[in-house]
Amino acid sequence: MSLLLLTTAAPLAPAFAQKSDSATTASEKKDDVVQAPVEEQASPKRGNVTVAGRRIDYTVTPGTLTIRNDDGEPIASMFYVSYVADKAPGAARRPVTFVFNGGPGSSTMWLHIGSFGPVRVDTPTDKATAPAPFKIGPNPDTLLDKTDFVFMDAIGTGLSRPLGKAQGKQFWGVDQDIDVFASAIQRYITINDRWNDPKVILGESYGTLRGAGLVNELQNRGVQMNGVILLSSILNYGIRNPGYDQINVTYLPSYAATAWYHNRLPNRPATLEPFLTEVRDFANGPYLTALAKGDDLSDAERNEIAAKLSAYTGLSPQFLIQNDLRVDLGRFRKELMRGSSRTVGRLDSRFLGIDVDDGAEQPEYDAADAAISGAYISAINDYLFGTLGYETKLQYRPNFYKEISPAWDQSHRNPLGGFRKMPAADTALDLGRAMRINPYLKVLSLNGYYDMATPFFGAEYDLKHMQIDPSLKSNITYRYYESGHMIYIHPESMTALRTDLISFYDSLRG
Repeated sequence: MSLLLLTTAAPLAPAFAQKSDSATTASEKKDDVVQAPVEEQASPKRGNVTVAGRRIDYTVTPGTLTIRNDDGEPIASMFYVSYVADKAPGAARRPVTFVFNGGPGSSTMWLHIGSFGPVRVDTPTDKATAPAPFKIGPNPDTLLDKTDFVFMDAIGTGLSRPLGKAQGKQFWGVDQDIDVFASAIQRYITINDRWNDPKVILGESYGTLRGAGLVNELQNRGVQMNGVILLSSILNYGIRNPGYDQINVTYLPSYAATAWYHNRLPNRPATLEPFLTEVRDFANGPYLTALAKGDDLSDAERNEIAAKLSAYTGLSPQFLIQNDLRVDLGRFRKELMRGSSRTVGRLDSRFLGIDVDDGAEQPEYDAADAAISGAYISAINDYLFGTLGYETKLQYRPNFYKEISPAWDQSHRNPLGGFRKMPAADTALDLGRAMRINPYLKVLSLNGYYDMATPFFGAEYDLKHMQIDPSLKSNITYRYYESGHMIYIHPESMTALRTDLISFYDSLRG
């Protein structure tokens, strides 16, 4: 497989242009005084990649899109990188897929430089990646043979910034964020003549909550999507509020998968399935019923549930009872490997961290995030400003959590009507509405068993509570992988992921 980036192509029509715990640096804050460009930029280059023995020539375009308010004033510059494969005259219209990570406060470097584009940084193990030089090169699992891509950074992340008198906070909220992404996608398909091409949204993590709301908002604007791909989903933030037991139920199968992986179960099954199906049944049945009883749960029932939970999670019955049968994620990540000075990762529980204080309540850091962030940050900067030669006075922000997260407006307009906003968004309702109005819309749910940030059972719960007509259920497909939040960092899972996505894109032709 080969990749070749050639000289800058002839000018094209202007094109459009989650996760790390790393602290926001002072230089990142200062670069807000450096204005992003008001005029849209596009810096196309030519490249090629070989996939399954076939050479694909393409144009890669890093650039910006200017978002304007109703008065025509520029309010934001959204950065993007698009990959458009050459198309023979008379060939069928190619799909275009709009891709973004989440956070809120994450750039899209993770998906851009790690997943489906023609270039990828390699972090193939569940151990910490060694320092530079990192392996950055052709991606044998790219999906450029099936779809064009537009990787987009949320405002305040990557190289996307507010413009003029606008401030970041006016874009930092569920509905505000959906609105600016909808405007950006409309702008892209207009200036690149993609209105009549098949269109897909692909979001990861909080990007799935954005994507589920976005497909409905775009539909309201007359932009009909063909498909939505939800990678490591969280669609309903409401269940994360204190006092709601559903979050404990949805985490249990992920706890069980993690305990299975690290061999912490007293009677470890040979395979994950049908073990996890058994855990799902227990979680939705006896465990949910026990939690619903609250203080009316008898001691005998409590002990019985604790014993079963212990068999599924590897935690002691005493610890489970001490935690009122409700073990939050941080405590589980610390307790599972108690005594070994090890903790399991949040983004991917296959990864192990080393703590100085084995008696602490919470892990010191996320082992998965720490293991791969350096490689991704280095790769995106090397690729954008080195390989592609993109010029800007701004510093690329891998994340901007410390500014964005505290300012994020979690409320959301109810897509079913009414004047009162939801205090915490549930965009599964938006997706359900979009599917009812557009019965051709297909949804692909992709989940990692070892994802402790957005547990797979939670994704199932959200998608099975959209109240859609039975005739539409076949439009939703679920796929699972023995990987974590970023499924694509696990080589075997990435191969399976490509196969599943090829089937999905082929199904859009029907």
